[in-house]
Amino acid sequence: MKRIISVAAFTAIALSILGTNAFGQSRTREDVLNEIASKRAELQVLEDQFLAPAKEDRAAYAEFLRQPDTGLIRLVPRDVYESDVYKKNRKTLTIRGGGAYYSFTHLTHEYGYGNDIGLDHGILSVGFAGADYGILTDLGDVPLEEIVLEHPSVSFIAEYSVPTAEPQARLEYRRFLTGTTIDNALYKSTLPAVPGRTYLLRSIGYDVSDVIVAMRLVRKDDDGSVIIAWKLLKKYPKPQLARGETKP
Repeated sequence: MKRIISVAAFTAIALSILGTNAFGQSRTREDVLNEIASKRAELQVLEDQFLAPAKEDRAAYAEFLRQPDTGLIRLVPRDVYESDVYKKNRKTLTIRGGGAYYSFTHLTHEYGYGNDIGLDHGILSVGFAGADYGILTDLGDVPLEEIVLEHPSVSFIAEYSVPTAEPQARLEYRRFLTGTTIDNALYKSTLPAVPGRTYLLRSIGYDVSDVIVAMRLVRKDDDGSVIIAWKLLKKYPKPQLARGETKP
């Protein structure tokens, strides 16, 4: 009797396996590709939720966010959640750049879409590829609402003339990488990310965008990510770059 039951059980398992294999074989590569696309869309929704500021942050800035050309974002430190073949055991995001970058023109964290700001080991930075560069300055503990294009602290960045020759653009890149002081204000392409501070940004991406943005670093989370409230002050025409060699 026991043997009869065992044979029956074995037969049921075998039929189940055969059925599964048959089902798998009946799926076309197109079916599998469609499922991958569906899973990727689901994953993107989850990653958007992960990168979103907390509800409390949005509630605190609800009135500010009703204004045009404003936003509230989270930046996570570079290399913390960025996907890497050498970090198989780490929790990572599939979004390119790992959520450490943001474009105020394209409104995306995806690296490679005219990124205007980045976060790396507690440092804010601008200028990430080619001759692209930018300027940051720390305005101190100043309400974001007070910073408008006509504010005295905006004058240098607003009136700054962007070079169109590549050699000069690269000189300017190095100038702001080192930092320059004008009227007692430091202008650099990298600055410490300090909660409670307001920053001014000019991001220059050749053939992509040229913008001035005021940013308030609202707070820092336990994983090192920061919440930033921002408003676009001005959008310039796309800067064009004439390639050429530096003369000796």
